[in-house]
Formats: sequence, structure tokens, C-alpha cells
Amino acid sequence: SSEANPAPDASIEDDVDDDDDDDDDDDTIINIKDKAMSRLRELKSKQDEPSAPMILRMGVRSGGCSGMSYVMDFTTEDDVNEDDEVDEYPEDGIKCVVDAKSLLFLYGLELDYSEELIGGGFKFFNPNAEEECGCGSSFGV
Repeated sequence: SSEANPAPDASIEDDVDDDDDDDDDDDTIINIKDKAMSRLRELKSKQDEPSAPMILRMGVRSGGCSGMSYVMDFTTEDDVNEDDEVDEYPEDGIKCVVDAKSLLFLYGLELDYSEELIGGGFKFFNPNAEEECGCGSSFGV
């Protein structure tokens, strides 16, 4: 009867290993929510070359109400540095680039979008922030 126990344990370990593999496939730095991705696709369609990949650079800088503020801008392939982390969304033709210094502050960030008249636009939900200000575009760690 002692031989019957290893088989179920082995299958449980296999299931755990499979789950780990799934997590690795979705190891993005920034989680772009559906509304934000829809808005990025819309902006991409208005580029000079809509078929070219759109590269979104995200980062942080000192300043803002809470000590650090988010930076988000479009960039070119030439401005992507070797030490930048790149999340690619090939089905949307979009790349999200984060510099090495900002990576620590942005890992796990959720980017969403709101169409509210007051306070609308891209929204940042940062699990690393210990405090955030009311404007939603700055944070403290």
C-alpha cells in the first residue's frame, strides 16, 4: 500500500508544475486592462503609420503630490535601450517599454482607462505604492 501513495503525489506535483508554467507565460510587467488596450489601439490607428508597432514608454520620476509621478509617452524602436524591459502585445501591434530604474516601482501595475468627463483618462493602480494622492498620477513608496 505504500506504493499507491507516490503516484497521487506525483500527479499533484505535475499539476503544480503546469500552473507555474502558465504563470511564466503571463509574466508581464504592466497589466493593461481591456479599456486601456482599446484606447491604445484607437491611438495606434491615428498614427502616421497605423501598421507600424506603437511603442509606449512607461516610467516614474521624482515629483508629484506623493513623491513619485508616473510618466507615459510614445517612443520609437531607436529609443528602446538594451536594459529596458519590453512587454509585447503582437496581436495589437503594441509594445510597452519600462526602463530599469522604474521597473521596481511599476512591476504589477494595472493600467486602465476611464472616459469620465472629470478625472478621465489613463488610470494607474499600483500594488507597490504605499500612498497615492487624489489626482491618481503620483504615489509614494
